[in-house]
Amino acid sequence: MVPRMDASLARQLSRLVDQISTIVVGKRPQIEDAVACLLAGGHLLIEDVPGVGKTTLAHALAVCLGLDFRRVQFTADLMPSDLIGVSVFERGKDAFVFHPGPVFAQVLLADEINRAGPKTQSALLEAMEEQQVSVENETRALPRPFFVIATQNPSDQLGTYPLPESQLDRFLLRITLGYPDRAAERALLTGGDRRQAALQLDPVLCAADLLAAQQAVLQVRAAEPLLDYLQALIAASRSGTWFSAGLSPRAGMAVLRVARARALMAGRDYVAPDDVQAILPQAIAHRLQPVPGAGRGPIEQVQAMVEATPIP
Repeated sequence: MVPRMDASLARQLSRLVDQISTIVVGKRPQIEDAVACLLAGGHLLIEDVPGVGKTTLAHALAVCLGLDFRRVQFTADLMPSDLIGVSVFERGKDAFVFHPGPVFAQVLLADEINRAGPKTQSALLEAMEEQQVSVENETRALPRPFFVIATQNPSDQLGTYPLPESQLDRFLLRITLGYPDRAAERALLTGGDRRQAALQLDPVLCAADLLAAQQAVLQVRAAEPLLDYLQALIAASRSGTWFSAGLSPRAGMAVLRVARARALMAGRDYVAPDDVQAILPQAIAHRLQPVPGAGRGPIEQVQAMVEATPIP
């Protein structure tokens, strides 16, 4: 088992998931994935049809972590300056004063990110990768922690622009909420406004606790056999059997980070093969294209690859 301090952290994280589950009902696995993504220091992409709770999940997560939350509705006319901020000349100060945009929040919800043009989409790249933005030849650091939750509608809907591969690669996980089951939907129908209910939640952690948890993730052990298994999966993705192009080294490191986070949430100080298998489709399917004629989507192809790759 993990040391006592981390075991206590695992209980706190379980309580965090429990509390969010009272708002986003029937979606515990997806909530666990979202928390693991944040613990691993990554960014989250939620792809689904409108109205299934994507925004509510982002809001509940920010409230339960006591983080500053901003939401930006991406539209075709949204400009990069609307996101990053702009300098305005103030006569009283006889100087230009920078007015920061919503990207300077600890949790930024980029709602329907694929409805904005490529220029605005790319404005997020530096922020997501470097934790900073460059405005008028000056680099400005973003707050810590900094977490982007982006939602996007299916690409076959009108008015959407597909995210380029370089931006998709910046998202640690991509998840889908899907429609609720019958019991969860009945709870939604008989309950009140879920987004208003999220505002009434009490924080389970604070920003300092979250930063400490992110450091604890780095201390979770990955034994040599586990690394052998992860490298076998990476090699399989590059073999040409399953995908047109394989995983990059950065993608492999991303899988390991989020697997460590899942282990910590389970109260363990080591990564198990189950941690890798549980997170692999969400961590790599959006980075890969199945080989022509595969007859399966990326997620199903990842699952087939996992089944065909033995554990050392």
